[in-house]
Amino acid sequence: MPPSSVDVVIPTYNSATTIESAIASIQNQTERDIRIIVVNDGSVDATKEIIERLAAADDRIVLLEQPNSGIVDALNLGLTAVTASFVARHDADDLAMPDRFEKQLKYFSGNADCVALSGAVRHIDEAGRALTGIYSYPSPQLANVERLPQLEPYLSHPFLMVRRCAIDKVGGYRQVFHAEDTDLYWRLQEVGRLHNLSELLGDYRVHSLSVTSSLVNGRISAINSQLSGLSARRRRAGHPDLKFLKSMLLEYKAAGTLEGMIKIGSRDLDVEEAKRLSASACAKLLELASHRSYELGVEDCTVIGGTLLPALSAMSPESRDYCRRMLSGTAARLASTGNMSAARRLVPLRLYPAVAAKWALRTVVPSGFRRTLRSVIRRDGFVK
Repeated sequence: MPPSSVDVVIPTYNSATTIESAIASIQNQTERDIRIIVVNDGSVDATKEIIERLAAADDRIVLLEQPNSGIVDALNLGLTAVTASFVARHDADDLAMPDRFEKQLKYFSGNADCVALSGAVRHIDEAGRALTGIYSYPSPQLANVERLPQLEPYLSHPFLMVRRCAIDKVGGYRQVFHAEDTDLYWRLQEVGRLHNLSELLGDYRVHSLSVTSSLVNGRISAINSQLSGLSARRRRAGHPDLKFLKSMLLEYKAAGTLEGMIKIGSRDLDVEEAKRLSASACAKLLELASHRSYELGVEDCTVIGGTLLPALSAMSPESRDYCRRMLSGTAARLASTGNMSAARRLVPLRLYPAVAAKWALRTVVPSGFRRTLRSVIRRDGFVK
């Protein structure tokens, strides 16, 4: 069989309730010349049986299997089966718009310098109900590895399409836990241009079983996302790259606390890098907690406040202003839910007015209006 135009890699683990609709959204693409490579990561529910049934009716579906070993191994196994010029990512619980691949291939055909792209998404709940309007990501060209936290060259991972020659050149995915996409983007940026389409490419499902819904995973993600930027910083300065070992995941989980995890992540860094990781990981966790389903605890806030507050004066103006907003905003959110003990650890006396104002906004102004106000503020370039 000749190579298809697009090979789609879908890693899956215990996705029996969503895998059929996810695959159907790929089968129904207006671009028909595709192959669907589904990697079953040791599922123990009916996922395998569902995929086998679908594959029996559609010879474009290829089932690969591995013992449960995580998304990075699943993705890299899927990449070994790719023969098409373009690789598309899709998740086992998300839904692609019918013209997703058509739009992406059209952009690639007119932009030879682009090696990877994604686009706008809409968030849905477990039942498929829309939670948000269409969200467009900023340009990856704005990425800044020196900012704190790093401004990543972000593409929505479930709707990624990448030239196979580019992903082969950078070596596929690495064991950068809960930040394997960010690490890939920093490396892809070194071989070509990344781009986000403004058009809606699909529905991103938000649910309680997502890896992003856990505070422990949030800490690991914050640390590893910043390590991936430090890794890029090293490469771009001509220094030896960092190594990411699979065994470190067990170490992170055994450490449990933010402070313990940062120590593990800092093990192979020099003094300046370790200091940078500590501050940037704390700032990144503030950012993640602002839109994830978990909330920071007293221990997290103690480490974050103790790390970021003394470092503010030495930051660039952009990083300092951003961290101050995140500190006061998080403190206001915690205070509004009665967690004053955690809130007090994040802000010095001089920031109390900002916290009080944000607390009042949360308490008095309806949440729907706050979301609208934030979107206007962000659109017009005011503070977040």
